[in-house]
Amino acid sequence: MNVFSDVVGQEEAVRELQRAAQAAHEVRSAFADSSQSEMASAAMSHAWLITGPPGSGRSLAARAFAAALECTGEELGCGQCSSCRAVMAGNHPDVTVVSTDLVTISADEVRGYVASSYQAPGSGHWRVFIIEDADRMLTRTTNVLLKAIEEPGPRTVWMLCTAAVADVLPTIRSRCRNVNLVTPSEQAIVDLLVRRHGASEQEARVAVAAAQHHIGLAQALITDKTAVELRSRTLDFLVQVRGVGDAALAAQVLVDPQLMGGASKAADEESIAQEEAERLAALGLEVGAKVPVALRAQMKSAGVDAKRRATRRLQDTIDRELTYMISFFRDVLVCQMGAEVALVNSDYEKYIRQCAEQNSVISILRRIDALAEARTRLTSNVAPQLLMESALMQARIAQ
Repeated sequence: MNVFSDVVGQEEAVRELQRAAQAAHEVRSAFADSSQSEMASAAMSHAWLITGPPGSGRSLAARAFAAALECTGEELGCGQCSSCRAVMAGNHPDVTVVSTDLVTISADEVRGYVASSYQAPGSGHWRVFIIEDADRMLTRTTNVLLKAIEEPGPRTVWMLCTAAVADVLPTIRSRCRNVNLVTPSEQAIVDLLVRRHGASEQEARVAVAAAQHHIGLAQALITDKTAVELRSRTLDFLVQVRGVGDAALAAQVLVDPQLMGGASKAADEESIAQEEAERLAALGLEVGAKVPVALRAQMKSAGVDAKRRATRRLQDTIDRELTYMISFFRDVLVCQMGAEVALVNSDYEKYIRQCAEQNSVISILRRIDALAEARTRLTSNVAPQLLMESALMQARIAQ
């Protein structure tokens, strides 16, 4: 299997990336005598914007493209040579993946990558930078990157991954070649789950439907018990909430990761304290010892980042729960409209049909709007439990 084998349901995008890798291979030997304009006129470009809906495999496509660029095998992107294996494993010295478990990607972080982008590749053919979730870059961060996109190093390739072209500034997207991914077909993801994880076809189809064709989530629903429990508990609470008391209790459970099988707020605080102790130990200091003035800013910044990671985890969990709720009401609309499409939550069909019979289309649309608004408000400074209580009260179906 080559490196593009797991980029499922993206035949057109894969063909374009393979053509670009072939063009890069052809011009590489003569690149010393080629101008940047000649490079841009070929199938290859120094900057790429890989877009597509969540779960379509943007980051995987970028990694596969990077592997094809660095490949030393007879077939570009062979998946067997040491370079391909190193890129796909995330340890190739000339391929840098910029991702974040914080809320945003900082300007200082990108500034460091920009500086190193002008260095020649060490062992590979190209120096590649993959920025996952490019929409998490603030305007000032994007402006730091702009110079490197306008005037890149001679053997440097930038790949920005995001959901839509509009997620990045016009000055950036006008200088990038766009490759748009589509939502993979059900059968393509089912085949991947069966081949990669040994799932039965029926299990795979249920997971794909529940994940709404999100490849990463579908794989989690097959391999991760916690992900399965998160979905089932969210929908169980949705169909059981009758009043304020029920909503408050459900919200407490849904926003407390410990009750969902994850780390609680107390556990997060313990983890933060452990990280701080490890940083102090690395500096030769004990917990509670006075930190030298020269290191205080560094210690404070690291502590802030740890808290931001905890915030990001909680926001991602709540966003997934709200998405599950929206998918439930999507199914209700399918029943009300008599649409001949499969239900996302077929295991909750009984409750879906009851809700369809007892409510009007307008009331269901209002519930979907309320949940969508809650997802939007999640990124603002709002108490997670209050947000979830409000969402559950507006979306409740039980009387």
